[in-house]
Amino acid sequence: MNPLREIETFIQVAQRGSLSAAARALDLTPAMVGRRIDALEARLGVRLMTRTTRSLTLSAEGTAFLEDCQRIVEDLAAAEANVSRGSMSASGQLRITAPAGFGRRHVAPAVAAFLEQHPDVDVSLDLSDRISDLANENIDCAIRVGELTDSRLVRVHLADNRRVVVASPAYLKRRGTPKHPDEISQHDCLSLGDTGGQARGWSFVVAGELRSIKPHGRFDCNDGAVLHEWALAGRGLAWRSMWEVGDDLAAGRLVEVLHDYAAPPNGIYALFLERRHLPLRTRLFVEFLKQRFGDAAYWRTSTPVR
Repeated sequence: MNPLREIETFIQVAQRGSLSAAARALDLTPAMVGRRIDALEARLGVRLMTRTTRSLTLSAEGTAFLEDCQRIVEDLAAAEANVSRGSMSASGQLRITAPAGFGRRHVAPAVAAFLEQHPDVDVSLDLSDRISDLANENIDCAIRVGELTDSRLVRVHLADNRRVVVASPAYLKRRGTPKHPDEISQHDCLSLGDTGGQARGWSFVVAGELRSIKPHGRFDCNDGAVLHEWALAGRGLAWRSMWEVGDDLAAGRLVEVLHDYAAPPNGIYALFLERRHLPLRTRLFVEFLKQRFGDAAYWRTSTPVR
């Protein structure tokens, strides 16, 4: 059996959540789809998904394999587009959604640069921290930062996102520099609170294990931009993304602490509904973001305090 057909079938099943839905998309019988998945698992020697009559769940290996497969298919589609594009030019309206903070700082400038290269494209950019429904809201591309739970969407990895504990030099001079994550309980911590994205706490790697520590402090807010401003004002420690505080670290306005215990990075992704028949304007925008955000020079770095 053709390995590419097996991979295409696996992606369709994972994205659509059932063999029957994938069969309709591929114009196959559910039995044929099942045989392709069986053949793929047998060739790989791992169980990619657990199937019952009512549900389908990806295994850990299946989730990782899905991301790799989507990236391979994306590269193949881009290669085909580069060959066949010829004199074609992108046009039409591109609808994009992104988180508010990241969108203001990074996506909006990228959109402006993209439009300069493609004058026949119009962009509608929605900046919101809510999770949009791409199908029902007619969205072409969503930018997401962090963990992704909806395996039905095609994802393209754009860059890694590292989260760091930061404070102003004035705060560290006044209160001292924590040397271990357990010491954050002795500090004023600026938190998103129980309703924010940090509800599970700040993540650290301690003795080789990932730990979440719930910070305590006099200040919490559901707006990350406010926490950023409070950190700059010397009000306490904050756990922020490098995309937000990189410039401040490079300029010395903030200092990274607890670097040796930093959690592994999560990802910045472009998401869309399906790869087949993807409009040229969407494909070109995703490629543009991959080049822009994938360039290490784009993200500022600093020397951490250990």
